[in-house]
Amino acid sequence: MVSIDDVRAIALALPGAEESVGGHTGAAAWRLKSGQFAWLRGPRTTDLRQLAEAGREWPTGDVLAVRVADLEEKDALLAAEPDALFTTPHFDGYPGLLVRLDAVDRGRLEEIITDAWLARAPARVAKAWLDSHGLE
Repeated sequence: MVSIDDVRAIALALPGAEESVGGHTGAAAWRLKSGQFAWLRGPRTTDLRQLAEAGREWPTGDVLAVRVADLEEKDALLAAEPDALFTTPHFDGYPGLLVRLDAVDRGRLEEIITDAWLARAPARVAKAWLDSHGLE
């Protein structure tokens, strides 16, 4: 299980990442100039209703929303990790998904947040980061 402090430490260690608090929820979000890559996400009334209609419930712990590269990646991740990752109809057609913080360890969270950052980072920044970490 990980905490919001873990999310913050991982996100802010990435080049150009900044934390902001605001929007209509007042929740923390981590962003680049190109947009958010991770943000805390509580349930909306519509989420609760739609999940109930599908026979599911919103998790009791903290939930992090993250950007993914595309809808194919989103579908693959949701299929591979149904206990840790989920979505709601609000995210239909959007390359983002929800992470149950009580269902992932720090290593997996770091992968998820880094991938979200890579999906938003400018190409040259992403390439430089990947090169410096021996990744492609």
